[in-house]
Amino acid sequence: MLVTINIFLKDGVLDPQGKAIQKALHSLNFDKVAEVKTAKQIKINLNENDKDKALELAKAMCEELLVNSVIEDYEILA
Repeated sequence: MLVTINIFLKDGVLDPQGKAIQKALHSLNFDKVAEVKTAKQIKINLNENDKDKALELAKAMCEELLVNSVIEDYEILA
């Protein structure tokens, strides 16, 4: 089963990469851009057919390795 994990900064955490992208877009005359937030996506193909078990495994991976819970939040899609 393929699980997709989206990892993004928590509200209130500065996103310098997002600000740099926003500034670059403005310099290219995309003036309607109000805010840019960056995120990362990880796709993991698991040898698991049970959706609940796959989500449980993905959550454990996030909590143990993939996500810095101090500054990041995540969502898991299966």
